[in-house]
Amino acid sequence: MNNELYYDQASYAAAMAFISAYLVVILVIAVITLVGMWKMFAKAGKPGWAAIVPIYNIYCLFDISFGNGWLFLLMLIPIVNIVVGIMMYFKLAKAFGQGVAFGFGLLFLNTIFVLILGFGKAQYVGPNNNN
Repeated sequence: MNNELYYDQASYAAAMAFISAYLVVILVIAVITLVGMWKMFAKAGKPGWAAIVPIYNIYCLFDISFGNGWLFLLMLIPIVNIVVGIMMYFKLAKAFGQGVAFGFGLLFLNTIFVLILGFGKAQYVGPNNNN
């Protein structure tokens, strides 16, 4: 009976250690992404602090990528938000003079590609409203 209690305590401690490490990793990735967004916003002529303001940062992303920040309201519509969110990444890549492959990078490896936009040589050329 004592052994069961030991195993329960050990498994609980292991689970807590794993969860703590996981949360630290997630927090580090979030901070790195915010730093990249801060620099990216600054390149696009937006205030860098906008990256840390919850709703305003999405407004700024849509303003940078589509040229109209109010389109972020489409993110409130189920199913439409998925399509519009994907479109936003490709428009964001185009707004910084990048191609479709970079848009896929923003979609699947967001933190890395936001850092590339923020700290790399990419320059903001503005939204392309033709398509």
